[in-house]
Formats: sequence, structure tokens, C-alpha cells
Amino acid sequence: MNVVVLVGRILFALLFLGSAFGHFAQRKQMAEYAGYKGVPLPGLSVLGSGVLLLAGGLSVLLGVWADLGSLLLIAFLVPTALLMHPFWTETDAQVKQQEMIHFNKDIGLAGAALMLFAFFSHVGGDLGLTLTGPLFHI
Repeated sequence: MNVVVLVGRILFALLFLGSAFGHFAQRKQMAEYAGYKGVPLPGLSVLGSGVLLLAGGLSVLLGVWADLGSLLLIAFLVPTALLMHPFWTETDAQVKQQEMIHFNKDIGLAGAALMLFAFFSHVGGDLGLTLTGPLFHI
């Protein structure tokens, strides 16, 4: 069972680590897009969200306070869904559909991260070969 959870953690974390790399490697382009979407302080926001992605992704991947890492990913995903993918403001049907897909993806991933938080903080270090136990205990 531990190996299955570890593989799941790896697959889950790779998405966020790849995105973190993009936030750092293409920071200028991402900041321009974030500014276009109305995100306040887009340069700083892209840098901060990259840090959340990197810290949260590494935490879940390595099992170092993975419960906290899950919360960091939620702190990235929910605001991103609301600020970057407000499908309810779109008038073009195709754009609205694309934004709704991205919004739902982010909210779904936030739900998965919330479940990981609960699993890690309840089960602790027995979940998928972690390096540390949880920071929180529920």
C-alpha cells in the first residue's frame, strides 16, 4: 500500500513541480499574462505562486510535512481558479468553456490536496513512505 501511495504522491507532485519551473523560467511572460487577467502585483504574484508550487510540490513528493505542503498547494489553487479563470465573466462561448475547464481543474486539484492534507494529518508518517510525520494532527 505504501508504494501505491508513494507513486500517487509522485504523480500528483510532478504537475506542481513542472508548473513551478514554468513560473521561474518564464516569469516575465507569466507576469504579463497575470497582469492581463487583473492579478494585483503580477510580477510578485508569479514569483510567490512559484514558491508555493515548489514548496508544496516538494513537500508532498518527499513526504516532509506533506500535510503542510498540501495546504500550500490549496493556497495556490483556489486563488488561481478565482483570479485566473473567472469563466462567469466571459461572453465568448469557446473562451468561457476553456476557462470553466481550467477553473474546475484547479478546484478539483484543490479538493485532492485537501484530502491529502486530511490523510497525512490523520494517518501521519505511515502514508506512502514519508521522511517526516505530519505537522498537524487531526
